[in-house]
Amino acid sequence: MADNEKNVLNLRQVTDVERLTTLKARESWSMFSIMSEFIETTERLSELHPAVTIFGSARIHPDNPYYIQCMELSRRLSDAGFAVISGGGPGIMAAANRGAFEGKSLSVGLNIDLPHEQQPNRWQNITLNFRHFFARKVAFAKYADAFVLFPGGFGTMDEMSEVLTLIQTGKSRRIPVILVGTSFWQGLLDWFRNTMVAHGTLTEADLGLIEIIDGTDQILDAIFNFYEKKHHLGPSEDERQKMLYL
Repeated sequence: MADNEKNVLNLRQVTDVERLTTLKARESWSMFSIMSEFIETTERLSELHPAVTIFGSARIHPDNPYYIQCMELSRRLSDAGFAVISGGGPGIMAAANRGAFEGKSLSVGLNIDLPHEQQPNRWQNITLNFRHFFARKVAFAKYADAFVLFPGGFGTMDEMSEVLTLIQTGKSRRIPVILVGTSFWQGLLDWFRNTMVAHGTLTEADLGLIEIIDGTDQILDAIFNFYEKKHHLGPSEDERQKMLYL
């Protein structure tokens, strides 16, 4: 064997039978667990359209103006025929579910098991529970006709980056991505433009995938106008085929 040749044992090369059996059982169970989450999501959400996914901090309290605005926005989306999808937990997630629950359309919570937080809020018509973040993120992206992001932390940033990457790379269809709160988000957008665009890692066209909007009426108009121009809600058949490979 050459000095620089590198190798990792595959499972068939493991000679410790007890260790091999444990590894296979653990990995097989993990794969079935992942499959079950995708299957249940498909079963429950395939006919959920149109829908808007709303993200934001779990740490925002009910007396916060963003919580109150999110409730109003969600209720009005629900009354207009849009299901609302949230992460199913407290804060902005609860506000989104609560507003939709009080409206005419479905309120959906995609809950995640976390060590120190996240109990499902009580305003959910459809509740799904996930152990795997990536399976949950696919559900957020696949079934949404718009993304609305209220102020949040790393989780909200993660979801924003995920959906923008999918749209930018053509792995998902173009949908509205709306950031609520100029005072919260503008510094980030300025950094995108002044640093990332300046260094050539983003283009101005990429920044066009995002809108910052403050008013509830204006957010609703942005979503409704987008689909009026497209003349249809939901993915086309070509878009459905593309989204099989998210």
